[in-house]
Amino acid sequence: MAYKSILTILTEPNENAAVLNAAVAFAEGSGAHLEVLCLGIDRTQTGYYFAGATALMHEETIIHAQSEAQTIEAEARQILARSAISWGVEGMVAQSASISGLVARRARFADLVILPKPYGKDQYADAPVIAESAMFHGNVPVLILADQTALTATPERVVIAWNESPEAMTAVRHALPLLKAATAVDICIIAPERHSPDVADPGAELSRMLARHGVKVSVSIIAQTLPRVSEMIARHIADTDADLLVMGAYGHSRFREAILGGATRNMLEHAEVPVFMAH
Repeated sequence: MAYKSILTILTEPNENAAVLNAAVAFAEGSGAHLEVLCLGIDRTQTGYYFAGATALMHEETIIHAQSEAQTIEAEARQILARSAISWGVEGMVAQSASISGLVARRARFADLVILPKPYGKDQYADAPVIAESAMFHGNVPVLILADQTALTATPERVVIAWNESPEAMTAVRHALPLLKAATAVDICIIAPERHSPDVADPGAELSRMLARHGVKVSVSIIAQTLPRVSEMIARHIADTDADLLVMGAYGHSRFREAILGGATRNMLEHAEVPVFMAH
């Protein structure tokens, strides 16, 4: 399956240009249509103000959100007008509580959603909600951008974080167009389980499946010498000079990930290459 309908969601004026330029480049390389949703977010928490102030505060935050949505949309149109791709832009105002449903409805009709890092310094709480809503409720893969590496529809070296989970298998299937375009794909297995059904030859079945699609694939089995699996994956990405990571999202419950961390969150916080995820 090719990526022919791509969605990106802009909420922060200071990072719009970087996200949008990356999405435009990817859409151009894929021959895809790019849909851009420009959100002004009303973060009013109704009930947290003294009596009589709620209506006034709500009006002010709505006006601010409308102005922000218009600013984001105007900037997006300027950038897109200089591109040669097919595109569409819509500006909207949403309250924090309604973002999940809105994103899920839009993501459902996309082949891929491109987003900035949802975790990190100065990020609003809405950022992870947008990424999660696209993956869990929109049932669409998400490509998370990284600061250090450019995004391309034809990556040269790709690492697959493989643990035989349904989430990892879903990510691999969705990432096939990128894997087939790559010059080298490495299946990275960290400390494979002794009782895994694939224990005699870890990664062999996935390797054979990908090879039938014409993917140039290899397997790396790595002992866990660092405390976190995400640290091991990050080191392997650096060692192989990879420019894309493919991984399943949220192997544990999202509540556990949010409280305790986990491979998904750690990778997204510290990723130095784009991360392709699906659940």
